[in-house]
Amino acid sequence: MLDNPRHDAPIDESSFRYEGWRIVVVCFLLATFGWGLGFYGQSVYVAELQRARGWPASLISSGTTFFYLFGALLVVFVGEAVRKYGPRLCLIAGTLAMAAAAVAIGAVREPWQLYLADAVLAFGWAGTSLAMITNTISLWFDQKRGMAISLALNGASFGGIVGVPLLVTLIGHIGFASAMYAAAGAMLVLLLPVILLLVGRPPDLHGWHATAKAKPQSSTEIRAWALRDVGFLTVTIAFALVLFAQVGFIVHLISFLDPVIGRERAAVAVAVLTAMAVIGRVLFSMVIDRLNQRLASALSFLSQAAALCVVINLHNDYVLIAACAVFGFSVGNLITLPSLIVQQEFDSASFGVLISLNTAINQVTYAFGPGVVGFLRDWSGGYTLPFYLCIALEVAAAALIMVRGRPRAKTA
Repeated sequence: MLDNPRHDAPIDESSFRYEGWRIVVVCFLLATFGWGLGFYGQSVYVAELQRARGWPASLISSGTTFFYLFGALLVVFVGEAVRKYGPRLCLIAGTLAMAAAAVAIGAVREPWQLYLADAVLAFGWAGTSLAMITNTISLWFDQKRGMAISLALNGASFGGIVGVPLLVTLIGHIGFASAMYAAAGAMLVLLLPVILLLVGRPPDLHGWHATAKAKPQSSTEIRAWALRDVGFLTVTIAFALVLFAQVGFIVHLISFLDPVIGRERAAVAVAVLTAMAVIGRVLFSMVIDRLNQRLASALSFLSQAAALCVVINLHNDYVLIAACAVFGFSVGNLITLPSLIVQQEFDSASFGVLISLNTAINQVTYAFGPGVVGFLRDWSGGYTLPFYLCIALEVAAAALIMVRGRPRAKTA
């Protein structure tokens, strides 16, 4: 007799009634706050703390770099935390940490407090961003995993498009500290009940429950093997290079476009890029599970390289905005594709550890992107050299991603 018929019954992931789609809604909300307060919010914190405290931008920005690097160390362990403690508890912990970080940032009065707040923010980022979302969704989805992750990660774009302007507006009305406290309260009020109501025990998609008594490979062993595996290294290094180039370009985009086409049209170009990231992710989600994902990645890298080449050499207003649209079309998909390649090519039981390691390496790498682009810009006197470096990295990544390792047996 089956101990739990609910978890052994056939699963139709395409059904609108399937519980996994409720998890997608939860992860969408999580991404909205995670990226709104953890990623896009950094630009708000730098501006407000510089204005209110008079601290140099370099001091505040170094706190941001610390946040990314410390967060990357924590992200490595997200997969095993989800497996050990379950998705509900981990999602709650991430929500509480992000809310606490928002309160801490609002209360900053001294530079040392900023670093403490950024350390708490790193815990919140690890518990609300890519690794947590992909690990959670992987417990409910297999065949439709690409679509589910793509739809959930639209919350990241929503956090930038809607969340940050709302935060800025709130700061204008009630001040920085009060706005941060309000954002923390809104996150707790909206997310905690949704997590408690909708996130339960995941189905047994991969036979993990049935094989629980067998001694699994440890997370340390999985990471040690992955760092020697050609297939894992090519996908990880390729995406690390591209995200380095992508983040570096986007952070400096307005600074580059302002003297070329003016601040107003530069803002339009950034808005178009962001909107196309959402459109690209939604359209891609409809076919992403049926594609050759390494080839799709390579073509995405090359499309960004071509767009960058246009940006450097053609300074017509409409051409530049169109190039930004082309670049933006693949921006959102570049954080979805690594998890799909890992799912497709590696043991399902190792997915959480591998995608957390991949995410951590990528985060460490792209944390230096804006700084390197800025240094090369100052050294060379313009953006031509750093943007050509970005093109070279994109082209190299396109070649590297097509190198597959030796197939490794997957467990169901």
